[in-house]
Amino acid sequence: MAPKGIQMEENFETNSKGVEIFWKSWLPREGTATKAALFFCHGYGDTCTFFFEGIAKRIAAAGYAVYAMDYPGFGLSYGLHGYIASFDGMVEHVIEQYSRIKGRKEVRGLPHFLLGQSMGGAVALKVHLKQPKEWDGVLLVAPMCKISEDVTPPAPVLKALSILSCLLPEAKLFPQKDIGDLAFRDPSKRKVAEYNAISYTQQMRLRTAVELLKATKDIESQLEKICSPLLILHGAADMVTDPHVSEFLYEKASTKDKTLKLYEDGYHSILEGEPDDRISTAINDIISWLDSHC
Repeated sequence: MAPKGIQMEENFETNSKGVEIFWKSWLPREGTATKAALFFCHGYGDTCTFFFEGIAKRIAAAGYAVYAMDYPGFGLSYGLHGYIASFDGMVEHVIEQYSRIKGRKEVRGLPHFLLGQSMGGAVALKVHLKQPKEWDGVLLVAPMCKISEDVTPPAPVLKALSILSCLLPEAKLFPQKDIGDLAFRDPSKRKVAEYNAISYTQQMRLRTAVELLKATKDIESQLEKICSPLLILHGAADMVTDPHVSEFLYEKASTKDKTLKLYEDGYHSILEGEPDDRISTAINDIISWLDSHC
């Protein structure tokens, strides 16, 4: 049952680059002290609402202000659907929007944490690497630090597509498997995902694919610079983002305050695509970690 009394707000704001950004907040019920603010970075093709609504409400009910935004080109934010012209440019949009929100009176002076899922894990890591002293902790769920070979074309094909992306950056030509079947262990939740009308489910655009691959290589080369308290959650049977890469991230991160949790038989979407008891365990693990760092 969804927690009651959660205060929610939705906004469209035009940022300094002239891009209209959609964002949403979930605050603890009125009269409840707020422990900290959690800023969510969603995955590729996903949105900051739909499945995340239930997750955000549970975290907010535990005493946290939760904020989430749609990147340009995703969800309800402005831009060509599913198109990432520059991964670093997208990260700058996130930094600007969340810097604005951190100045709001309800979270001013509180600890600030980043939560990134899948591609959003790469976004969160990039934000942290650009702002190493601005965040009190980074939480990663099946982070995209390296894309599994099971869902990427062979090297010669990648090279050809990279060249083609310069000529046809917006073209939906990147070959890919149906990630939905790989992400959701529970078939009923896979069916629910089809009702997310504003998610991007079509073939990946060429420039987007190239930018994702570049971003993962860049992050992989900077893992030692991760100095914030770190929580990593990953399904042990994930075939979209490799759980062994999360183990590598855990080993390489320079922070001494780091925790890695692998969920046996878990697929990629451990917060929305698993059986209910597993989802509850993962969300409770997030809340427990936050409680121990406030």
